[in-house]
Amino acid sequence: MRRVHQPNADVFVRNRIDLALPGAEERIAGRLRETGLVTVDGLASRAAVLAFVTRIMNLVPHRDSDPDGLTTICDTRRDAHRAGFAGFGNGPLDPHTERSGTPNPPRLMLLVCGQAAVTGGECLLTDGQALHSDLFTGERQAGIALAQPRTAFFGAGDGHATQVFTVHHDLRVSVRLRFDGLARWNPMVQPYLPQLRAAAVRHQVRLGLAPGQGYLLDNERWLHARRAFTGDRLFWRALGQPLFPMPRGFVPAPTSVRTPMLSEAG
Repeated sequence: MRRVHQPNADVFVRNRIDLALPGAEERIAGRLRETGLVTVDGLASRAAVLAFVTRIMNLVPHRDSDPDGLTTICDTRRDAHRAGFAGFGNGPLDPHTERSGTPNPPRLMLLVCGQAAVTGGECLLTDGQALHSDLFTGERQAGIALAQPRTAFFGAGDGHATQVFTVHHDLRVSVRLRFDGLARWNPMVQPYLPQLRAAAVRHQVRLGLAPGQGYLLDNERWLHARRAFTGDRLFWRALGQPLFPMPRGFVPAPTSVRTPMLSEAG
């Protein structure tokens, strides 16, 4: 019987690093510098997640984290209607950057499945390099506008004025995004938001994680989202700064048209 091809399963396998092998930390660091994404398994408990976290990052505590620094992601049945709390419901999540409304979002995000949903709940990931390339080739004016400084404001009253694409002085690029009620936009970029959203969804890959499986991503490169679900879905999330050097963002794809200015310089 011929095996059915499963491209999203291939995403997990292609990016998987065996945490039990010697030198796993070095391989993780190298993969994050190269592609910004690592998949892992064998993390069957909260204690196992914490033990892994201490090998790769310094945890960054925040509003939603528990005393041990991890955040429990589940349907609380009380917070989803509040702006910025949609992750604690059972609805879909738009592509976003973790902690986008802070001046310096944590560089790494680890998300591990403790209990899968009954239906739905798959993780959806968008490579910011692919998004950047798409908008600077097919929608060049959209890409240029979205790299202009201070054209977005993410967060509540104490949020952060920024832009979707930040071009650094070494010409590497970081992405930062959210689409919910805590995102406000300069009129010059509002006409391009439909193209931005469509491209972010177009480049999504799906990961249906089983208990003990997870992904680790570069929060300056990858956007993540979620499908709606039913059942008692439970995940653990860790945000932090890497214990190894990482250059900012990503190198634009060769097909991308460079922005005509440096976002950092304004």
